[in-house]
Amino acid sequence: MTEEPKLDPATRARYEEELFPQNYERWRYCIEHKCGLRLTPDYIQQRIGILTDPQQEETQRFERIYGNAYLAQVVAWFERAAAEC
Repeated sequence: MTEEPKLDPATRARYEEELFPQNYERWRYCIEHKCGLRLTPDYIQQRIGILTDPQQEETQRFERIYGNAYLAQVVAWFERAAAEC
């Protein structure tokens, strides 16, 4: 997990309440601080591999629940995180 970002109290409250992050910073905060996951290069590549494989049951479930547009957005956020590693 990375160091907790310096956020003003109102922004932190919004991030904490948000169920579906709508931008990269909020998504990253959700992954690292709400979920407690480390965005390591291996983890990122694993998630990209799964989420870009339409044969994976997990990918099919994600798309059914959240839609193709949000799936594509989450993959793009993982790709951005990979570029930052």
